[in-house]
Amino acid sequence: MVQPTTTSNASNGSEHVVSPGCCAPFDPAEWDKDEITWNERPFLRESVRSFFHVPLDMRQKAKRGTRLVEAADAAPERGIILCEERSRWGANLYIEATRPIAGADMAFLSGTYLTKVYEGPYRDAPIWVQDMQTYVSSEGASAEKIYFWYTTCPRCAKAYGKNYVVLFAELSTRA
Repeated sequence: MVQPTTTSNASNGSEHVVSPGCCAPFDPAEWDKDEITWNERPFLRESVRSFFHVPLDMRQKAKRGTRLVEAADAAPERGIILCEERSRWGANLYIEATRPIAGADMAFLSGTYLTKVYEGPYRDAPIWVQDMQTYVSSEGASAEKIYFWYTTCPRCAKAYGKNYVVLFAELSTRA
């Protein structure tokens, strides 16, 4: 297992955690309570098997999809991987790309999305969804779908000491 390295600043005694290698540090301020509009934004789609909402092959599917995007030279600077739960037995992953990829199962997301950042264990997801729905309502809107962006893998979240998850609420109506 790759361990994160730290650098110390002797003058003020602070420490800075350096990435363990796969996930870049995440700045929640960039994504908290933001509004994003996409028009046919390309994403490679992968299906994930779950058992009572616990993903069984998410890591493998995310790696496979990311490799396909990179091999097609279609990787954005910081790729977003959205997760949409279909049922307790499966979910879809949407791996951001800069353009369509020949032969891949592609989805093109369009619409306006409100985002909100959460931090904590994955078991808090139902609380986050309820809070997100309240936030969307307070903005005079309703959500058609809610997507999760797990900003780091579990290993990097542990290394950074924070498990940030961004919820994207696709707006269906707005007052």
